[in-house]
Amino acid sequence: MAWAMRAMQHAEVYYKLISSVDPQFLKLTKVDDQIYSEFRENFEKLRIDVLDPEELKSESAKEKWRPFCLKFDGIVEDFNYGTLLRLDCSQGYTEENTIFAPRIQFFAIEIARNREGCNKAVYTSVKDKEEKGANNGGEKGADSGGETEKEANKEINKSGETAM
Repeated sequence: MAWAMRAMQHAEVYYKLISSVDPQFLKLTKVDDQIYSEFRENFEKLRIDVLDPEELKSESAKEKWRPFCLKFDGIVEDFNYGTLLRLDCSQGYTEENTIFAPRIQFFAIEIARNREGCNKAVYTSVKDKEEKGANNGGEKGADSGGETEKEANKEINKSGETAM
């Protein structure tokens, strides 16, 4: 039960991050460049905006993912720890849109989504809502985004790695 709660907390923190900071500029680990280049070298044609669970969980997919994941043993802390991964990156974490994945698989896909602009839709939709609220005299405005960003930035640990 504790791992499930931790995985959900990580999902919430990550979603706050991509909602409050332009994901293109996020650095999730100290080795983002290595993770991204290895990922695209091994999975160059993998569609990352809307994932097909079969490309992650089938026996043939597991055989391809296993060597990739093991490359990061000792490089990425808790590389094989269970995390929640969104299937459709334009949507949030819901039961229908979430699968369980090893942490390094989460990092590889989310780093690629950030760098390739797929997660920009989440950030933009939150910013649009905030601006609408500000224009309508609502409580939420430009300052609320800053508060969310401050909250999210608290989750980045001292080593420069997002607390995922």
